[in-house]
Amino acid sequence: MTNTLLISAAEVAKELGVSKPYAYKLLQQLNDELKEKGYITIAGKVSRQYFIEKVYGMANQAQAGGE
Repeated sequence: MTNTLLISAAEVAKELGVSKPYAYKLLQQLNDELKEKGYITIAGKVSRQYFIEKVYGMANQAQAGGE
């Protein structure tokens, strides 16, 4: 993974070994959660930190094995 603030569906698909359509569904779910909390979201992308917290249960990107 790179150090950008947002992660795309293509990166999610590669990271998790899933199809792009499934990755988009995951991002939509995460973005829906963020919207409910009052955050601004971008379709097809989500906060990399939030993705790591939700998928790996970690708050620090370095712990996710990417670095």
